[in-house]
Amino acid sequence: MEKDIQIIPSLLSIDIKNLRKSISSIPSYLKILHLDVMDGHFVDNITFGPHFVKAVRDLTSRDLDCHLMIEKPDRYYDRFIDAGATHISFHIETTVKPFALIKKIKKRKVKAGIVINPETGVDKIIPYLDYVDYVLVMSVHPGFAGQKFLNYTLEKVKRLKDLRGERKYIIQIDGGINDKTGKEAIKAGAQWLVSGSYLFKGDIKKNIKRILNG
Repeated sequence: MEKDIQIIPSLLSIDIKNLRKSISSIPSYLKILHLDVMDGHFVDNITFGPHFVKAVRDLTSRDLDCHLMIEKPDRYYDRFIDAGATHISFHIETTVKPFALIKKIKKRKVKAGIVINPETGVDKIIPYLDYVDYVLVMSVHPGFAGQKFLNYTLEKVKRLKDLRGERKYIIQIDGGINDKTGKEAIKAGAQWLVSGSYLFKGDIKKNIKRILNG
């Protein structure tokens, strides 16, 4: 197992009514928190905006990974960085100027990630792999928590691992990650595993161990 494997909790599945308690319940050794930002246009759901990111930032010093499932991320990425995001990822399907957006994000001293939906091929992002810090492979159709893992997306993870070579990007996966699919994702080459529904159902520490060790 690679030493840089990280489990990243998705705040989409926490109890927002008790935000402080929910965040404090996440083990301190989990260094990154994932925030799924949805606008009701690119995906059929509405979730967090910059104000929520700022509320989370006020409660923790951990890295905040903002996954922008929104149209026109070029227009809004700055607001999330100003709110406290340390990582910004956007969908290749949502911008006509990926190079420019990656450059703008990194100019703000923030990690830049690019995301592909289940139906989007890896070939579409190959031109950007030398420039991004991480690639997020969606293993469900984006929009809602608790969906079933799409096994065919593991082929994208394997291809990204094969393509990496001397490149530095991290391979992240999000959607339907549990003790079974998490192991499969790690075996395929995923390093950052975003988990929400499974992780927060029961004992978080035990669920993390089940993903990593069985």
